[in-house]
Amino acid sequence: MALAIVYSRARIGLHAPQVTVEVHLSAGLPGFQLVGLPETSVRESRDRVRSALINCGFEFPDRKITVNLAPADLPKEGGRFDLPIALGIIVASGQLPATALVGYEFYGELALSGEIRPIVGEIPLAMACLASGRQAVLPLHNASQAQQVPDVQLHGASHLLQVHSFLLGQQALPTIPPLPPLPAASCNSIHCFSDVKGQQHAKRALEIAASGQHNILMFGPPGTGKSMLAQRFPGLLPLLSPDEALQSAAVYSIAALPAQRHWRLPPFRQPHHTSSAIALVGGGSVPRPGEISLAHQGILFLDELPEYDRKVLDVLREPLETGTVHISRAGRQAQFPAQFQLIAALNPSPTGHHQDGRASREQVLRYLNRISGPLLDRIEMQIEVPLLPKGMLTQTQADESSADIAKRVAASRVCQLERQGKANARLQPSELASYCALSEADSDFLEQCLVQLKLSARSYHKLLKVARTIADLQQQVDISRNHLLEALSYRAFDRLLQHLQQ
Repeated sequence: MALAIVYSRARIGLHAPQVTVEVHLSAGLPGFQLVGLPETSVRESRDRVRSALINCGFEFPDRKITVNLAPADLPKEGGRFDLPIALGIIVASGQLPATALVGYEFYGELALSGEIRPIVGEIPLAMACLASGRQAVLPLHNASQAQQVPDVQLHGASHLLQVHSFLLGQQALPTIPPLPPLPAASCNSIHCFSDVKGQQHAKRALEIAASGQHNILMFGPPGTGKSMLAQRFPGLLPLLSPDEALQSAAVYSIAALPAQRHWRLPPFRQPHHTSSAIALVGGGSVPRPGEISLAHQGILFLDELPEYDRKVLDVLREPLETGTVHISRAGRQAQFPAQFQLIAALNPSPTGHHQDGRASREQVLRYLNRISGPLLDRIEMQIEVPLLPKGMLTQTQADESSADIAKRVAASRVCQLERQGKANARLQPSELASYCALSEADSDFLEQCLVQLKLSARSYHKLLKVARTIADLQQQVDISRNHLLEALSYRAFDRLLQHLQQ
């Protein structure tokens, strides 16, 4: 048979659309033509496939070879099509029966020796292959990572000859290495909240933020523990659900980054303040996820917040609201998930402290105004992390550990999931009347506070969500005045700006 059809997949964001690799051998001058909108890396597969087939002992047809990657209007990139193209030539030249390919999809880059090298994006490929009802043949390393997709039928191979023998039924493919066992606990004992002396107010605020997945901003002089608190914050969070972990792993997969040590731990990303807007949201001629997508279902920590370019910070505004980021280029569009929890830290002055007398009020305001009002409006909690009082660093009394705080966080999160199916920070405005109802007196009180603090309607909704989380931590059904007062206390940065503007 001079025509062979092999199934594979392309990659557009987190989607893996099907690609049909059609190989036809015809009379005419010997040649190898590749059509179907291939990019440079795909066009170069002609030389890789030819050398791999010859070095593996296969006959390379001395005929005109036409390879079509359908659909023709879908851009194809990467080396993943090497293996299906090689198998298509083997089948079309009669060296393998066409029936051997039925029910399989193939992905893999070929070395000139026939070795199969890893590709990018194995998890979205495995998810799409499962939905199609076929089995996936992947490079062995990719097959090991793709095991995270439940119920998918995978085969891992390290050489073209192994795949050929497997399809002929002569030998089984190598056993896929198992995933490493899950650690017993999500909290890393090396990075524990007990390492941070004092700062009980900040620890309480971070406990509330962890319980309700609220964004939080910490400000204070250098050396007060802001970065230490943020870096220990993941130890308070419960493990991701299997679906959430799979979403996070899929993003890491298409970004060609190594998987986390424990794939159910929430990711923690800390980009440097010199990062560009594209580094944060993603982009490129072939759109790739940025830091906010790599932080999906986890934490994005931005230290020294005013040191970021203002235009870079403002690209966070839409993803903070929608939980997704859309990237459009001339020939491509991609959508990536970006449902992250933002933790920001800053010094309240270019000199370190706004009360050290080294900067004028105007200089401090100019420095803090690098953070736009709309971005601040999307951060529910703002806390001051002050200098420690004398003797605090030398105290011997042990502070509460991350594990102890994490137990309360987990109980609060269970309460939220049972009541509304998601964390409080994810509540929509239409759901607040049902889950964050206030008495008439408390509602009037909160509105008066909004007028005095000059807060927006969005801030009103976020205050309600924080108050709801405080009530959940105390295992109380209704939101009380005390919960509202505590939620209002976490607006310290607003009060600082008002004080400086007087």
